[in-house]
Amino acid sequence: MNIINYISNLAMPIIIAVIVIWGIVEKKPIFDLFLDGAKEGLEVTLKIFPTLIGIFFAIGLLRSSGVIDFCTNLIMPITTIFKIPSEIMPLALIRPISGSASIGVATDIMRRFGVDTYIGRVASVIMGSTETTLYTIAVYTSCVRIKKNRGVLAASLTADAIGILSAVIICRILS
Repeated sequence: MNIINYISNLAMPIIIAVIVIWGIVEKKPIFDLFLDGAKEGLEVTLKIFPTLIGIFFAIGLLRSSGVIDFCTNLIMPITTIFKIPSEIMPLALIRPISGSASIGVATDIMRRFGVDTYIGRVASVIMGSTETTLYTIAVYTSCVRIKKNRGVLAASLTADAIGILSAVIICRILS
């Protein structure tokens, strides 16, 4: 196990050294290329900043208004049919919207139910098998200015739903 830690600690310095050595061998202006890349990254950040502010504002509204609890209670009959634990529904609803909010919800689930319980395992698998769909779509489509993203949204939310159902089924089988 110590060798794995040693290798992982050396990975980034080795990659940086290889890039610098490659640049010297190829006689490229390494620092100028680095500055160009940093400038380009800043431009992308400035392009997506308004979208990020809107998403964070909407997430704050959802969390403080009680909409998540309302939606959980609304879909309770469907989740009961599929035997999806109601304790994970706040995570299943918030995960496609926000990564940081879903981490907070998952942490709360782990604290309340434990990490090695059925609910804790389902929450962990959901965190690993789903994506912050709306955030990702908003950032990527606003960056490249794509306007028609309905198909992407439907496909992505379907994949999230399948990930959540798969997490429940697999954790039930393995418990």
